[in-house]
Amino acid sequence: MKRNPVVPFILVMVFGIALIFFLSFKGVGDMKEVAKDKGESKGAEKTEVAATNPEDIYKSTCIGCHGDQYQGGVGPALKGIGSKISKDEIKDVIQHGKGNMPPGLVKPEQADAMADWVANLK
Repeated sequence: MKRNPVVPFILVMVFGIALIFFLSFKGVGDMKEVAKDKGESKGAEKTEVAATNPEDIYKSTCIGCHGDQYQGGVGPALKGIGSKISKDEIKDVIQHGKGNMPPGLVKPEQADAMADWVANLK
């Protein structure tokens, strides 16, 4: 007696489609539950830790373009940049951007400390 070789594929297909429908309905139920949980925690205070140390700010926002050793990449190298341009110019670039660098990556109240730190990189 020969078995039909298509039957296993049909069974897998039917099982897969049934699983898709089951997970879709399960997801809808979970979505309502998550929305309900978010509604209850709206009054809860958000705890977001912002970097305050210039080196931490660099690691979180600048390292992708200026490199892990300040060697440059998409952005220019930062080692020794304080001897080429003034601290005020560095602060201006940090706040307003220049070229490929977007503005506003560093909060205005932290820009002065960041500019001082960048200017003193050796």
